[in-house]
Amino acid sequence: MEKQITTPAKSRFDAKIPKAQKELFEYAASLGGFRTLTDFIINTVHEKATAIIQEHNTILASEKDREIFFNAILNPSGPNQKLLDAAERYNAFIQKKK
Repeated sequence: MEKQITTPAKSRFDAKIPKAQKELFEYAASLGGFRTLTDFIINTVHEKATAIIQEHNTILASEKDREIFFNAILNPSGPNQKLLDAAERYNAFIQKKK
């Protein structure tokens, strides 16, 4: 039985840009050691997209952390049983020292 070779789905992306901008990109690609302008563009856009997504996720996490923190300060819950027990043990310890 023959193995079927599958290739990942590909999409095409076309963009019209000014000639000067294309020349700038080509120059940067050659300085960066990229084989083609397409390799340079794909690599650069991928890096930038990843950075933007990471920054966005960091901001969302920071906002959620801030919300949790301020909610805990503005609406504190009372001490739990473990904290009450610890305070009791501490007070008993201090009383023995006197």
